[in-house]
Amino acid sequence: MMHYTGRFAPSPTGPLHAGSLVAAMASYLDARAHQGRWLLRIEDIDEPRTVSGAAESIGEALAALGMHPDGEVLWQSQRKSRYEAAFGQLKEDVYPCGCSRKEIADSRTGMASDGAAIYPGTCRHGLAEGKTTRAWRLRLPPPLSEAGVITFEDRWLGRITENLSESTGDFVLKRADGFWAYQLAVVVDDAEQGVTDVVRGADLLGSTARQIYLQRLLQQPTPRYMHVPVVNNDAGEKLSKQTGARPLDLAQPLDALMLAASRLGLTLPPTAGISLASFWEAAITAWARRFI
Repeated sequence: MMHYTGRFAPSPTGPLHAGSLVAAMASYLDARAHQGRWLLRIEDIDEPRTVSGAAESIGEALAALGMHPDGEVLWQSQRKSRYEAAFGQLKEDVYPCGCSRKEIADSRTGMASDGAAIYPGTCRHGLAEGKTTRAWRLRLPPPLSEAGVITFEDRWLGRITENLSESTGDFVLKRADGFWAYQLAVVVDDAEQGVTDVVRGADLLGSTARQIYLQRLLQQPTPRYMHVPVVNNDAGEKLSKQTGARPLDLAQPLDALMLAASRLGLTLPPTAGISLASFWEAAITAWARRFI
């Protein structure tokens, strides 16, 4: 049996907040309940959105909450050569795209689950005269081909099936600003870190089929997936820095932990609120009882 390896992979766009704590806690509990490794990866590949000092702040917050990663922290911004190598492996399935965002929006065939426009395939047979390369896209199988239909068992949501050609269209591997796309970076990192289980927020469910498809092209194993509920603000929006999420109050770490556990549907005994050690003992037991 393969030894369990999980990870928490925040983007350093701001401090840890109540929403990101739920995802961190779920990944941590699943790893500890399986007596496996829990890794911390800083997903700073989108450098324009990275906030100076945010990654260090997140690490300090996790430590204050009693969540300590196993091994060194991995930074995506230091791994561009690895993404370049994976891109090279995919070169037969990749093509240049000269479309602007406005052009894609004007000609789109629909909206993907993550809110992006479904790419209509404008450049898949070559750039139009006068166009220059802006991004690089992965050519997907035809809509009626089974090769582009991805089915997986989500440990929280059950069976998920997605036809990528219909739901996303040919998606970007290298962006117009020169940065590597999230989908490619995550697949490369999960494979090289030996991640067996991905536990993350349901807001990333729309990325999973694309990542599984890339795993198959790169001949990498597919982890098990679990997408836990996201925390919403009073307006029903996903809690994030952009929607007014406040940093955690680390002066009262147990309050933050107990609230996050309740949002994951865990019922803990009163003794869980006495100390960090008692909280984690009770929470790991409750998680194992429910998910293992």
